[in-house]
Amino acid sequence: MPAISVIIPVYNVEKYLRRCLDSVLNQTFGDWQAICVNDGSPDGSAQILAEYAARDARFIVVTKENGGLSDARNAGMPHATGEYILYLDSDDFIHPQTMEIAYHMARRDGSDIVSFTYDRIYRPQLMVRHVLGLDTDGVVPMRMHKRYNVNKIKTRVTDDVYQYATEYAHNAFNPKRHWLIKHCQVWKNLYRRELIADTPFIKGILFEDFPWWSAIMLKNPKVTITALPLYFYVPNFGGIVLSSKQLRILQSLCTGIDSAYRLYASRATEYQMAQWSRKFLWLFIKWAWRKVRYLDNESDRDVARACFCNLKKIGALQNPPSRSGRRMRHDIYDFIKGGCNL
Repeated sequence: MPAISVIIPVYNVEKYLRRCLDSVLNQTFGDWQAICVNDGSPDGSAQILAEYAARDARFIVVTKENGGLSDARNAGMPHATGEYILYLDSDDFIHPQTMEIAYHMARRDGSDIVSFTYDRIYRPQLMVRHVLGLDTDGVVPMRMHKRYNVNKIKTRVTDDVYQYATEYAHNAFNPKRHWLIKHCQVWKNLYRRELIADTPFIKGILFEDFPWWSAIMLKNPKVTITALPLYFYVPNFGGIVLSSKQLRILQSLCTGIDSAYRLYASRATEYQMAQWSRKFLWLFIKWAWRKVRYLDNESDRDVARACFCNLKKIGALQNPPSRSGRRMRHDIYDFIKGGCNL
């Protein structure tokens, strides 16, 4: 049994795939397996995966029909035998010490999750270069060359993940900011496999991270937090402006809210519900609500009304945690007035 199983969904990433797989191959920690799920990719990704699997038996290729990111991650789990799970998107890559550092902390602290972050210099650098029409593919982050002493890395260990996890963007001068697990991205953490094995991602939606992460937090994991930027996230340079795409985002967000709220309503303690509602739920309700302004036809707006009607029906719009939240709820109620029978 390897120490770490890396699950890598692969779809139409021929341009970036070698860089991703090389970042796994070049880890200073060698006790891993990489489950590469070819999600029906139409480009040359399959050939690249076969090449790496032939070179190193730690690369395991799983081939399936296209089902989306969530489905690919779910398909990788039955093949993962590691004590810990690391998710890696195939157009991104990781620091050479990512596994070494995360595994060391997990074993040292007996943690269920080790949380790190992504390089916040590299992403803006790529965005600026893209705007200027410069090459972005050949940019190597400066921090890729930095080496860390695992015994000198500052961390915080907690049994209360809700105290440190948030979707809010905090003030840069907040001294607690280094210990916050910001946002729901699943690829910023190492997980004990037993913690997440029975929690699949919702298939077919965007932003599947939110309901999944909400469910994992509900299990009260012990978490080690470090501010190290070990993940290198490559932004999507394409803009989403079409009404139909904005509607899909809204529907995905509302599906995730529905799933997570029902789970919390049935299982959460009063403390968990209050913390999750304030730090996550209403941020995603706001995100979904903001998409309505981009819907340019009444048919799409009717679908949006149905989504918000459902959220009201299940109780997800109760108890907004702030004055601005109460104003937003009032606006949502005005929007769905007459659009559903509640």
